[in-house]
Amino acid sequence: MCEQHATSAPAVPRQSRRTMAYRPADARRDVRRAVTERCRDRALTCADETLEDALLVASELTANAILHGGGITRFEVDVDARGVRLSVSDRSDELPDTTARLDTEPDRSRTGGRGWPIVSLLARDVRVAGLPRGGKCVTAVVPLR
Repeated sequence: MCEQHATSAPAVPRQSRRTMAYRPADARRDVRRAVTERCRDRALTCADETLEDALLVASELTANAILHGGGITRFEVDVDARGVRLSVSDRSDELPDTTARLDTEPDRSRTGGRGWPIVSLLARDVRVAGLPRGGKCVTAVVPLR
């Protein structure tokens, strides 16, 4: 999905692609709709845990883009036999901090720091790609269960 930023027409249905002001609640709504529709229409097996994991990953990625990336510039969701693919683009070229871990004692003096470990735990094939006009796109695939 990140690779599609260089093209003029991504192969993603219009209802699952957004380029306007966007919030984590909007992402969760779009993920819920895409998973529900595609699992029904394509006869994919989608466990409740898949939806819950995808909702959490979408929340974390969009919140990180807002808090650390200068805002969301694009959100995409697609569901296929591999899983729920989420892509979030933002304005920042700065890479996510991948040093935080869930199995360490949290630093109580700072807020946050758990988003990337949660994404890494729940998703596979997590990628960060720079965009041609600046910013980055983070794509994560939440596997179907």
